[in-house]
Amino acid sequence: MKKIADNILEVIGGTPMVRINRITKGKIPGTVLVKLETFNPGNSIKDRMAVRMIEDAEKRGLLKPGGTIIEGTSGNTGMGLAITAVVKGYKCIFTTTDKQSKEKVDALKAFGAEVIVCPTNVDPEDPRSYYSVSSRLEKEVPNSWKANQYDNLSNSAAHYESTGPEIWEQTDGRITHLVVGVGTGGTISGVGRYLKEKNPKIKVWGIDTYGSVFKKYKETGVFDKNEIYPYITEGIGEDFLPKNVDFSVIDHFEKVTDKDAALMTRRIAREEGIFAGNSAGSAMAGLMQLRDRFTADDLIVVIFHDHGSRYLGKMFNDDWMREKGFLEKTGMTARDLVASGLSGELLAIEGGESVETAVRLMSQHDFSQISITRDKRLVGSLNESHLYAELVGDAAIKTQPVETIMQPAFPFVDISTPVELLSTMITPANPAVLVRDFKTEKTFIITRSDVIRVLC
Repeated sequence: MKKIADNILEVIGGTPMVRINRITKGKIPGTVLVKLETFNPGNSIKDRMAVRMIEDAEKRGLLKPGGTIIEGTSGNTGMGLAITAVVKGYKCIFTTTDKQSKEKVDALKAFGAEVIVCPTNVDPEDPRSYYSVSSRLEKEVPNSWKANQYDNLSNSAAHYESTGPEIWEQTDGRITHLVVGVGTGGTISGVGRYLKEKNPKIKVWGIDTYGSVFKKYKETGVFDKNEIYPYITEGIGEDFLPKNVDFSVIDHFEKVTDKDAALMTRRIAREEGIFAGNSAGSAMAGLMQLRDRFTADDLIVVIFHDHGSRYLGKMFNDDWMREKGFLEKTGMTARDLVASGLSGELLAIEGGESVETAVRLMSQHDFSQISITRDKRLVGSLNESHLYAELVGDAAIKTQPVETIMQPAFPFVDISTPVELLSTMITPANPAVLVRDFKTEKTFIITRSDVIRVLC
């Protein structure tokens, strides 16, 4: 690296490798190292591929001087694109989801980007999704180019040419395992391909999240929409298959719960002094789940994608952690409600079914609310108060699809969530909570009446 860089783009890459000490001590044999991508100018690994995608687009004539860069991003790719755009003289318009932290959105705006926030719990093909909105903008905005990090293979090429060689050199070729959170797939596919070309024995393990399709697709070849439901973890998992995910490179996927990822994110800061983001927590939690697969001779590299400052309002905020049921409390939990039979397994209706069918189903089971799915994916809900108001306002609505009057989907919580916290999440506007048991892969619904019976 030059002593003095001509611009900020020249200091991308060359990030340090650091040994993990306390978290893995006595639990994982071998050596655990983390590749700290937080040292990039945009504090994430996405800087690498953002520059590569832009420069490749320039070479192909897709991005012209004074043009506008458009992208759907969870924040980090947008940051890399925005920094590059400042240096090269482009404008940026980004779409993101309402799941992303406020810090990420504010950071993008700090670089002069326009940010459009879209709903999370819609299909990628839905015109409201951040994928669809970005594609529409590319057609509407003159002299624009969509980076398309999911399917743009310049993404994985950037990691094949930079991140992979760095890891090989920093470990003197001794690396035996690579552990990476998988979102767009560019990092794990590019780095994994490079490392396997150097040594085919290296194991490449991807960290997935519950609510994502990657793990089951890798193991069965089946794209199962039943695997898709809302989750909190940021930066990993998807509800579609990006072209950058090369499943032939990835040896195994390990799923990690939102709660375990959030708690580990905090542990990394407090036990290792490393301020890393949510996907780092997922990766380390996944590593710990896989601890029985390692030997004393192994050298494991975990990639930490981004910086903890982007999660100050979430994983590093005690109130937010309590609200989500991630901080442990004593007392009865959702698991106790399920075990006692007070909470029933989730019953849902497809959004294309009629309102009167929903009424009949709710009456048969004596439900005051019901979840609504689209292709078996949870997308909304309906409670009897709202249903009553709609029918009184227009009786003809009974023949319409139930999705035309549905309300937002009920929130998901882990089955270990204390009842005390569940009671604060159940409100007039949100009359039920969905409880997920990740070990049995079952979902249960807990209502106000369930909590009342327990408290009494």
